[in-house]
Amino acid sequence: MLANCHIGLSLSFKSSKISKMINNIIDTFDYNTSREKLILAEYGRNVQNMVEYIVALPTKEERNRYAQVVIDMMGFLNPHLRDVPDFKHKLWDHLQIISQFKIDVDSPYASPTNEEMNFKPEALSYPQKRIKFKHYGHTVELMIKKAKEIQEPDKKQHMVNSIANFMKMAYTLWNKDHVADEQIISDLRDLSNGELDLTNVVLNKVEIKPPSNQTNTGSRTQKTGSRGGSTGGSRPSNNNSNNKGRQKSYSNNGGSGGRRPN
Repeated sequence: MLANCHIGLSLSFKSSKISKMINNIIDTFDYNTSREKLILAEYGRNVQNMVEYIVALPTKEERNRYAQVVIDMMGFLNPHLRDVPDFKHKLWDHLQIISQFKIDVDSPYASPTNEEMNFKPEALSYPQKRIKFKHYGHTVELMIKKAKEIQEPDKKQHMVNSIANFMKMAYTLWNKDHVADEQIISDLRDLSNGELDLTNVVLNKVEIKPPSNQTNTGSRTQKTGSRGGSTGGSRPSNNNSNNKGRQKSYSNNGGSGGRRPN
């Protein structure tokens, strides 16, 4: 029993010792999970630490001197910014962002504020407009509204004729089988509430291409047939049979030894 107690005490002592060693290792090593989040990851951890050091400097003269060194290093780490217009201005803005707008230096450019950088635009309202004929779209309704406001008769008639042809073209996108001019005129009269003169409207002919019936199998068959050459797909003659015939005739003329007669 005493031996069991001794073993239990030794195991508990070893486990406590191991846990202390693990805690010491965790305290010794600095992991990214325990660090502060990088504000601008493209500049790295060292630049952020240097900026934090500059913020803590007591005099403005020292801050200006060290800030210029950090600006040069940031430009060296990101050479692609040299192709950007006013890249120096961008680097000074990034310096302010990394310092969380706490650095007090004499910048050659106007320093941005936290409100300007974190400005959130207003949410765009989704258009809640009822379209009478959706296959024509809302743009046609706006064009008809503009056509009603035109005072010159010739210009107004030209506008009405263009709207009607545009409606016919838009109609073919949804119905490729048949396009009736009477239907286009009726829809235009309905959309304009009968306020437009449609007597002289001339609709152009819209060509509707029929869908192609060629499939991948047909194209492959054509390609396979074209590989046969100009002989109509017939197989070339076998030269081995001709050679065998020549050898047979030669052996008959020359006797058993294969020698030609004198």
